[in-house]
Amino acid sequence: MSVAENLHIIQEKINASCLKAGRKASEVEVIAVTKYVNSQRAKEAVSAGIRHIGENRPEGLIEKYEALKEDGVSFHFIGTLQSRKVKMVLPYADYIHSLDRLSLAKEIEKRAEQSVKCFVQVNVSGEATKHGLSMAETVPFIESLQTFSKIQVVGLMTMAPQTDDESLLRSVFRKLKELQCDVEAKGWAHAPCHELSMGMSGDYTIAVEEGATFVRIGTALVGKEG
Repeated sequence: MSVAENLHIIQEKINASCLKAGRKASEVEVIAVTKYVNSQRAKEAVSAGIRHIGENRPEGLIEKYEALKEDGVSFHFIGTLQSRKVKMVLPYADYIHSLDRLSLAKEIEKRAEQSVKCFVQVNVSGEATKHGLSMAETVPFIESLQTFSKIQVVGLMTMAPQTDDESLLRSVFRKLKELQCDVEAKGWAHAPCHELSMGMSGDYTIAVEEGATFVRIGTALVGKEG
């Protein structure tokens, strides 16, 4: 199927989830995760109406930026970010989804020429294989960033467990939503924290029902090469 056809199906499902949850579909943005496809396929996504492109490697981000920079899209770095690669990512990323430690924050502060929109990554499920702060660490960490003039915490991000257990997925997403509300209620200027980046190809409908404002969709939207 074409990217446009896939996007239509995804949007219909998002609309249904929003209706179920009493939300407006306009509250949810689709990030096309293009790490497995070439720039031409990414261009197809933009032509279909996508306005957010996500990449998890600096090299991939730069490649897609060069191909799509004239198309008015926002670029999201969604992978684990090593401090030594911050200088590669910053000129191209409008959003960073994986802020999870002070050393990374310091490097962003040092390298950034302007304020960077960041999602703080939270390991809600507590899985050893996943990156991110624990639930208990998140609010103190965000509070510690108040003196960082180049970091704006726009929201929280999590990677849900790979499972078909809907109740478990729903619990993870709901906990992140509650934590996001807790941070938002602080009224911190450096951390408005209005956004929630959660949900991927297999679970985005549940994530939307639980409050996601950005869903990161790769395979279901653009597929894979090879």
